[in-house]
Amino acid sequence: MTTPPPATDLTADEARRIVLRAQGFLGTPDRRAGVRGVLRHLGAVQLDTISVLARSHELIPYARLGAVGRKKVESAYWTDRHAFEYWSHAACILPIEEWPHFAFRRRAYRSRPHWNHQLPDGTYDQVIKQLRTEGPLTATELGGAKKTSEWWDWSGTKVAVERALMYGEVVCVERRGWKRVYDLAERAVPANLLHDELDDAECLRRLVRLAGQSLGVGTRADIADYHRLKGEQVDAVIADSGLVPVTVEGWGKPAWADPAALETPPRGRHRTTLLSPFDSLIWERARTERIFGFTHRLEAYVPKPKRIYGYFAMPVLAGGRLVGRVDPAREGSTLVARQVTLDGPKAVPAVAQALVEAASWVDGTDIRVERVDPPDLREPLAKEVTGALATALR
Repeated sequence: MTTPPPATDLTADEARRIVLRAQGFLGTPDRRAGVRGVLRHLGAVQLDTISVLARSHELIPYARLGAVGRKKVESAYWTDRHAFEYWSHAACILPIEEWPHFAFRRRAYRSRPHWNHQLPDGTYDQVIKQLRTEGPLTATELGGAKKTSEWWDWSGTKVAVERALMYGEVVCVERRGWKRVYDLAERAVPANLLHDELDDAECLRRLVRLAGQSLGVGTRADIADYHRLKGEQVDAVIADSGLVPVTVEGWGKPAWADPAALETPPRGRHRTTLLSPFDSLIWERARTERIFGFTHRLEAYVPKPKRIYGYFAMPVLAGGRLVGRVDPAREGSTLVARQVTLDGPKAVPAVAQALVEAASWVDGTDIRVERVDPPDLREPLAKEVTGALATALR
């Protein structure tokens, strides 16, 4: 692919601010649009099984809007056929209007020659028939999700309904007790969107453009990663995507930007908040290091003795920078900061603010700070937390 000459040169700081605005952390958020507005703005909200303060798809709007009620978050996602769950960056909640643009992926699944799980004869048709007459249903309600207690040992029913979801004949319409609830696409997707008429190029152009808008500015790898496209898929459509080439100081690789993001300098209030490791601002490690100079790794799946920052260390965003990490837990009405890592004394007020707001969001009335690195900042942080909490509870 021949890349045209860049239209704009950006400093690293300009690029960082463009990214923060594009991701909803700089400027005044559109609170009237609420959670649904955040979903449309980001284009994808990643799901994950881990729940510490809350599940990741709840933490995403919280980080941008503040203390949105958790039931309100779930309702916003799943009522009125507003969203669907599908494979994007990972398992993600997606705006329902993007259903046609994932036709390329549904077609790819339908033509896939090999699968890890065997599909017993007749099971697929039986699942579709049952959903038609009884749905929406969970895999358990369809007849059982697993053959044994092992998470990977799926039943024939589970294999069938997941295959149908990948093909687009079935849709996950909500999560109930973290279980997927399945229904037929013909009922769950509005009629005007229920089609696979768009060819692969049109689908890819749309997703590349959406990724560029959601990122603000990104490299080829950044844009591909957003919806887990292949590099060559991005190459094939990026010239016609509406994104414009730019150079960014220190990035060392060609980049593309949303032209609307270049029209006005990013200004406004910075958000101070804890971030889910699955937040699209930071979900790609190389990009996070490039933009923020901040190395972060989810250590939930790292053996405990080898963890550096904790099980579910959440980066702290303040002033447009990542200034530390908090590994949280909950004990009744107490938010426990099991391990806090600070970049320096200047990070103390911001981390305290983030902790107090998070505690309030999950109905916590107390905060306990345990290990702090560096250790000499433990007492200043605990004092700052106590003062901020007292103010918040008045």
